[in-house]
Parts: sequence; structure tokens; C-alpha cells
Amino acid sequence: MNTFSEILRYVRIYRRYIGRRVYLVFALTILTAFTQGLGFTMLLPLLRVTQSTTDRAELGTAEQMLYDLLTWMGIAESLVGILLFISTIFLIKGALQFARVSYIGYLQSDLLRHLKTDFFDKYNSMTYEYFISQNAGHFINVINAQAKRFFDSFWRFARAITKVVSAISFFAFAFAISWRFAVMVIVVGIGILILFQFLNAYVRGLSRRVSSEMGRLNKLLVQSLQAYKYVVSTNQVGHLRREVLDSVKHLTDDIFRQRMAGAVTKSIRQPISVLVITGIVLVQALVLNEPLTPIFVALLLFHKGMHAVMGLQTQWQRTMDRIGSVEVVDEEMSKILRNQEKSGSEIIDSLTNEISFENVCYAYNEDDGDVLHDINITVHVNQSVALVGESGAGKSTLVDMMTLMLKPRKGVIRIDGTPHTDVDLTSWRSQIGYVSQETVVFDDTIANNICLWQGDIEEDPVLREKVIDAAERAHADNFIRDLPKGYQTVVGDQGVRLSGGQRQRLFVARELYKEPNLLLLDEATSDLDTASENHIQESIDALKGEVTVVIIAHRLSTVKNADCVFVIEEGRVIETGSYEELRSRENGKFQNMVEMQKV
Repeated sequence: MNTFSEILRYVRIYRRYIGRRVYLVFALTILTAFTQGLGFTMLLPLLRVTQSTTDRAELGTAEQMLYDLLTWMGIAESLVGILLFISTIFLIKGALQFARVSYIGYLQSDLLRHLKTDFFDKYNSMTYEYFISQNAGHFINVINAQAKRFFDSFWRFARAITKVVSAISFFAFAFAISWRFAVMVIVVGIGILILFQFLNAYVRGLSRRVSSEMGRLNKLLVQSLQAYKYVVSTNQVGHLRREVLDSVKHLTDDIFRQRMAGAVTKSIRQPISVLVITGIVLVQALVLNEPLTPIFVALLLFHKGMHAVMGLQTQWQRTMDRIGSVEVVDEEMSKILRNQEKSGSEIIDSLTNEISFENVCYAYNEDDGDVLHDINITVHVNQSVALVGESGAGKSTLVDMMTLMLKPRKGVIRIDGTPHTDVDLTSWRSQIGYVSQETVVFDDTIANNICLWQGDIEEDPVLREKVIDAAERAHADNFIRDLPKGYQTVVGDQGVRLSGGQRQRLFVARELYKEPNLLLLDEATSDLDTASENHIQESIDALKGEVTVVIIAHRLSTVKNADCVFVIEEGRVIETGSYEELRSRENGKFQNMVEMQKV
């Protein structure tokens, strides 16, 4: 892929995220380069005016045009007038340069803001299947590291484009002054750029490897920190450390190679430029016997042009250092757009009738077969329903389908008669409270963990009363008041400063605060002591007849008061009935489970 096609490709990518504003950058760049080239070209009439006479017959076409312009302005023979005109040109160039750099800075910040915001929004509306196909390190790497490198790449890309336009401008003005001189330098310059194509391809490959390795390193770091307690307490640090060090080594070696490639370009840029121009000047003066005055100005222009060409290589190489991130971000945005959840338009104001599964089948991967088979169940409003069965039977998958995080491969789920494909997901999920086995606790205060930043309980007495009421119902108020700062205590990452039971009660308090219409409890009391479990069970029982409750439980003692129990085995509902009905059913699966637990 040559440099020109690469430029067009990345212009299209940047335009996708910045819009047509990117063309204003190019317009300002062209105007800046033109004024700069014109300013240096004006040295030619300046040198002529210092001579005693100016013979128009000796002037080239470009010089005659400049002379006519200066004559029209009335300063063709005025040294002061020409100097003031040159100064004005460079002042205009400075203003355009300021506008260009400032606008690029604005676009950069706007680009970074939109990238991070868009990725956050798109990640929060992606399909659950796509989420579980990736890892946390991947998402963090994209939204932080890769988005930042994409942001940096635009600045470098804009500078590379500036070098291209500047080189073209200088060469164009030099060509107008001395075309033979121009042709020689342009031919040599093109040859140099062709040679640098191999270096650019090498740097681009390094950039892609760096972006990929950053994703791998992020994954390892996130996973090791999430498992910190286990890793350290069981002395597994060495195994993880080897993987991390291997990743760090690959990453830093490739970064070093990028820097070495940059050093090569920087070190040879000026010597090549000087050698090329010096050789061509000797040919012009000694072989072609060209006059020295236009050659002197053309020399200056070509020196600036060659400097821009070599600067282009440096800037393009630096762009290649970041181009892997541009590709990663663009590819990830394409993937995430292809994996957005599809929401219906039917708003569910409040669950008023039932949730029904009709011949529902589901497979995480169709090649591996279904994990749920022909599910036909109904959860009536304001009833409590229990899902029981061995681990891996499909209970949690069934609950995830109630939230419509997972959609049936076959069959239909109806919410108050509305097919799942027509349900407005936001309206439905806003009614759901969900307490899972894995506690969700944020590194913030107890109060913010319960109300999720809906206000300041110190300034809002109504909010404070509601937060405390939810904590009391979850039997968390007592331990919260014993903490150093009570409800303003910061609990640490994933609630690390709380015990497992305290985290679980805090989690329950948040869902009770929400006052949901549908409360899903996936082993909600698994980390609690017997007394706390009994208290929370009383809170859940108190919701009976007011809230629809779906409970997943291994301890069957927690589902005694359920209106209906569904026994799941290998993805199929094999028994349905009340606790007492199923317990008294001879040779039934549920009866065997009760006997094994001796409840």
C-alpha cells in the first residue's frame, strides 16, 4: 500500500469520526503553506530591487508576474514597500497557522470526548453474547489506551498532511522560478520517499503489534488485580508474573524498535537534504550556467521543500506508530455496532399480568447445542417463583432471559402478552431488581451504592430516609452505623473493606431501594450467616403479593414460601408445583433434593 492510498484511507476513517470539519483543517493547511511559499518567493523581487536596474527581458515568467503585481501595488521599485509586503504575508501566515493549530487542538479534544462517550454508550447497549465473548481488559484497553492513541494519531496525521502540502507549495513556487532545478529535486525526492516505504511498512506492523500486546497486557493486569486475594494468599504470583513480564517484554521491545526507526529517519533527514540540494545547485551553476539569483531563491525554497519531505517521513512514521490504534478503534466500533441490542417500541409501563416462556430454546453457541430446551413456564404478577436444580442446569440462563439480556434461539418470551422482539428494553429493565451471586459494589460511599448517585443524603432528607429504609429492610443499617463514617463510608474497590455478608446485604439494600416490580434473586443469601439470611428472607417474604419475585436457590429452605417451584435439570423443566406438593411427590427429583439437604 503506497503512502497516497494510505492517506486517503485514514482521511476516510477520521472523517467517519470527525465529520466534514476535517476538510477545514486541510483548507487552513493549504492557505498556510501558500502564504509561506509566497513569502519566501518574494525574496526574488527583493534581491532584484537592490540591483541598479531591472531588465524585464531577464525575468522569468514567475518573476514577471510578481513584478506586475508589485507594480500594480506601486511598490515594484521600493525596498521598504517590498519588505513591508513580505512582513504582511508572514503575519497572515502566522494568523493562519494559529487558526490551524488551534482548530486541530479543538478537534482532538472533541474527538477524544466523542470516542470515549460513544464507546461507553455502545458498550452499555451491546448484546450480552458479545460481552461474554470478550474480557474486561479488552474493553478497558479500547476505551482508554486505544482511544487515547487514536486521539494522538490525529495530531500526527494532521502534521504529516501539513508537511505534504508545504512540500508541494515550496516545490510549486520553486518550479515557477527555475523548472529545471525543480524537476531534478522532485525526482530525487520521490526516489527517497519510495525508499522510505519499506521503513513505513515495518513501523506500521510494529504499531499493530503494540496495540495487540497492550490489549493482552491489560487483560492480564485486570484479571490479576481482580483475583488479588486468591493469587497472593495461594502464592500464585509467580505464574502470573511470568505472563505479565513476557507481555511487557514484547511490548517494550516493539516500542524500542519504533523509536530506533524514528532515530534513523531523524538522523539522516538533514544530511540527505543538504547533499541533494548542494549537488543539484552545482549542476545548475557549473553545467547549465543558470543565473544565480533565481537559483538562490529556488535553493531556499527547495531546501524548505526537502525539509518538508523529510519531515513528512518523520511525521508519517510517527503516525504509523499510532496507526494500529486507529485500526483497532475503527474495527472495534464496527464490531460493536454490529452487535448492538435490538429494542422494540412497545413500552411496558408496569408488569401487570405475567411473564411467559413459550417453547423457548437457547444456545450460547449453536455448535455446542442448546442449554435450554423447550421451556414453557409462566410467572404470574406478584407471585414468588423458585428455580431449583443442580449447578449448570440452566437456572441463571433462564433468569437472564427474563431480563431479555439473552434472546431465545427458538420460541418467544411474552411480557404481559408482548413478544420479546417488540418490548422496549429500557422500559422493561427499569422495573427489574437483580441480586446475583457476584456482588456488585462500587468504590464509593455506602449511600451512593444504595441510591446510585441520585443525590446527597446530607442535603436531601427525603432521599436519606429512603436510603436508610432500604438498608433497614436489608438488615444492613446496623453494620453501616458501626462503620467510621456511617453512610458516608467509602467501601473500596468491589467493596473490599466490607465482609462478604456485608457486601451482599448492601447489594440487597440497593435493589430494595429501587422498589422493583420484578425482583430476581440469584443465590442472593449465599454469603450470609444464618441470622442475616433469615432476616433478609423475612424482607423478601414481606414483599409477597406486592412484587413479582423469582428466586434461584440451592438451599431449599429459602424457597418454602414460594408460590411455585420449577425444578430444572439439564436445561429442561421436569417438575412444577408448590413446595409442599413437590416435597410429597414420591420418587420426585425435588423430593430427593430435599431429603439430601434434610430440610
